[in-house]
Amino acid sequence: MENLQNITIRSASVGTMDNNVYVLTDKDTGAQVLIDAADDFAAIQRLLAEGAADARVPAKLELVITTHSHWDHVRALAETAAATGARTAAGTEDIGDIEVPTVLALEHGDRVPFGGAELEALKLRGHTPGSVALLYREPDAPAHLFTGDSLFPGGLGNTQKDPERFASLYRDVFERIFEYLPDDTVVHPGHGAGTTLGAERPHLAEWKERGW
Repeated sequence: MENLQNITIRSASVGTMDNNVYVLTDKDTGAQVLIDAADDFAAIQRLLAEGAADARVPAKLELVITTHSHWDHVRALAETAAATGARTAAGTEDIGDIEVPTVLALEHGDRVPFGGAELEALKLRGHTPGSVALLYREPDAPAHLFTGDSLFPGGLGNTQKDPERFASLYRDVFERIFEYLPDDTVVHPGHGAGTTLGAERPHLAEWKERGW
């Protein structure tokens, strides 16, 4: 658990693909956002309950954001949406590949409020056409970036050795993340351990040269 000034971030690794699911809770209002209902609704429920304990008022899951449409990131989406009544959101181009109806179509630069907090959608095209990262800016502290499968420690997401898809993803990650955010930004990926932009920045040229 990460206890920030205005929100808490709780996470769990779920399912056979070790997907990371994240619950953000606004302390003052109890508003919650779930990023990637990947699998294991019972584990998601535990995260929501633990996050609710962080809030000063009763908590409620308001929104489930899917970073991209791949099957391993949506296995618990239908159950979560049905049980909680939360709205759903995803990048516009990926909505047609998600079986659960999506209420909110995200475009690059969209601001997504929850309680007194806010996430910014950053479109990172390449892993899927509509992949999005979600940026939370912490007052007077490092920002937090939830990158789905577009950026990991050590490289970019899988583009199936397609040069055009890799070029698109590299361009978006370079321009919309590394040129936009400082080195102390904390990266929370869709699988595995986190990192910072500062730790990854020296390797950008290497990633571009190798093409993955």
